[in-house]
Amino acid sequence: MQFIIATHSPILLGYPDSVILSFDDGKITEMEYEMTDHYQITKYFLQHREKFLSKILDND
Repeated sequence: MQFIIATHSPILLGYPDSVILSFDDGKITEMEYEMTDHYQITKYFLQHREKFLSKILDND
């Protein structure tokens, strides 16, 4: 059985044995889970929540 799912969810992207395809820059390329922007941003947020929130909420 196969499913095609378009998502930005790092949880769904991490589904076991899934194939992640990127459609960036007019090309279709397969990429590793850990290389996705959604994984990297979520990981950074979880490791540096205060810094992340400070940066995005800074009104200066």
